Amino acid sequence: MGARENIVTVGMRGDGDEPMTEGTAIPLLERIVADQRRIIADVTGKDASETPQLWALYKEVQDYYDKGMRVPDDVTLLFADDNWGNIRRLPAASDRGRAGGFGVYYHFDYVGGPRNYKWINTNSIARVWEQMHLAYETGANRIWIVNVGDIKPVEFPTQFFLDYAWNPERWPADRLPEYTRRWVEQQFGAPHSAEIADIITTYSRYSSRRKPELLAPETYSLTNYREAESVVAEYRALAERARRVSAAIPSAYRDAFYQLVLHPVEASANLNELYVTVARNRLYAQQGRSATNELADRARALFERDAEISRFYNTQLAGGKWNHMMDQTHIGYTYWQEPPRNVMPRVDVIQVPAAAEMGIAYEGQPALLAFDTYQRQSHYIEVYNRGQAPFEFTARAAEPWLVISPPSGTVQKEQRLTVSVDWSRVPNGTHTVPITLDGPGVAGVATGPRVIQAIVTNPASPERGAVPGFVEGNGYVSIEAEHFSRAADSPPIHWQVVPHLGRTLSAVTALPTTMTSQSPNGASARLEYQMFMFDSGAVTVKAYLSPSLDYTGSGHGLRYAISFDDEAPQVVNSTADSSNAAWERAVANNIRILSTSHRLARPGTHVLRFWLVDPGVVLQKLVIDAGGERPSYLGPPESYRR
Repeated sequence: MGARENIVTVGMRGDGDEPMTEGTAIPLLERIVADQRRIIADVTGKDASETPQLWALYKEVQDYYDKGMRVPDDVTLLFADDNWGNIRRLPAASDRGRAGGFGVYYHFDYVGGPRNYKWINTNSIARVWEQMHLAYETGANRIWIVNVGDIKPVEFPTQFFLDYAWNPERWPADRLPEYTRRWVEQQFGAPHSAEIADIITTYSRYSSRRKPELLAPETYSLTNYREAESVVAEYRALAERARRVSAAIPSAYRDAFYQLVLHPVEASANLNELYVTVARNRLYAQQGRSATNELADRARALFERDAEISRFYNTQLAGGKWNHMMDQTHIGYTYWQEPPRNVMPRVDVIQVPAAAEMGIAYEGQPALLAFDTYQRQSHYIEVYNRGQAPFEFTARAAEPWLVISPPSGTVQKEQRLTVSVDWSRVPNGTHTVPITLDGPGVAGVATGPRVIQAIVTNPASPERGAVPGFVEGNGYVSIEAEHFSRAADSPPIHWQVVPHLGRTLSAVTALPTTMTSQSPNGASARLEYQMFMFDSGAVTVKAYLSPSLDYTGSGHGLRYAISFDDEAPQVVNSTADSSNAAWERAVANNIRILSTSHRLARPGTHVLRFWLVDPGVVLQKLVIDAGGERPSYLGPPESYRR
């Protein structure tokens, strides 16, 4: 150690990151710490308290602290996260005066369950800010350590971690977009800094949805809310933006731009498209579509493209300067440990008969196609071929204001029809409108028309431009947390929007984090969301929360409360299920979804209230299900609001 600045770790854990013994052997570990401090004093010739020390309360050691073991007051207690960016414990107010203070050990990549994650950056600085701000405000500010196994992909969040640690007061949540822009300007100059910063921020939100190692063909819904195709389209658009910027910046910046910005966007876009293409291939095989085998070829090409992207990074970028930095395997996981090599996902190949046969699939199947004047949706119908020979089809709606495009044509493989409504011509009321499709049946023989029912709702009131707040559509209301009608503070308690923290937008949390737990009542802090519901009866409210842990050790968990209108708030413990299975599900999905049941006495305008109970709860989204929500990974897209 010499004269260098050092902190000596005390304590012990077992072989292979396991607990030291079966059970919690507190007397044994206390004796070990005492012996270690005698060694420190003997070697340095000074009292042990004069040498900085820390006790790392990693997951297999924290149990000793929880069950009452303590170390001398001068030793810093280093609390850890759960390896997925969620801090496990922070100091209680009664402990914050100890001389050694507290710190945090945080992770930007990890080897362990439910999956390794260490290929490319998946760390949002918004999430880092939220958790480390929590640590700073509660007194865990003596030392912060971040575990960065592979430095190259995570240079941006690492720099933020260090800059925020240096001066937390300088970077409140509202200034996170500014931090990103300033960092970009340092790397690439000012002319394109705003565009590049937005690309990085958008990528960070997309990648927070699910880490690449956890992606699977089943992740995103192929049939509901156009979820899978929207994810692919968003990534494609982002990659195209990044490529345009790459071509526009000075050539001296391009290698660094590729490594820091373009590569993670391009690689993630390709990987997400690979898994969605595999999912479509398997669905098409079940439906007998003639396009099945083309999708299998497309998936293989995307798998090879993944390897090409890594080869370019390793061997061509900057003349091979960063060779082997992208060797990490990331496709083909079967359990937590990485596969020895990337493995192509299974695709299906079918035999396609010669004769044409029309098949039909439509959005949200098997539900009806539903349209309302508030959401003003469009939906699609896919007319596909189960044979090799092309065929002619026609599609017609029973009402002229239900518009199908194209209404006829020739299908070689498949044709998507867009169904929309000319709302200027729709009579008031709810209408069931048949859509009739004609085409060849089995062996090319016509078997009669196929009919799909569309439900079109155009109430006389309330008018679309006058409806208050969010409007129910297709049996649900979906709300992004930051789009509250009112944020009711209770000074000094106030609500803070954390930009881009959510999987689909931003998040909202209450500050200061040092507040005591609150009792939800008429005057306490709450978020209010006004909405219009078309019926009375039972509804379920789903709160989408960041997967934070109960860092207080209080035993009551991290709580919030929900109520409609003037009903008594229902208090929910978001961390009540402390099982390993629940934790794995929460970190894999990067969300925790909790439900409450309510009964609305009447149709019309209602106010949903999200009440503060405990600090540290981070709300991303609310979904009010009146019976129409369909399964999806990200939840329904946001409903219409005035």
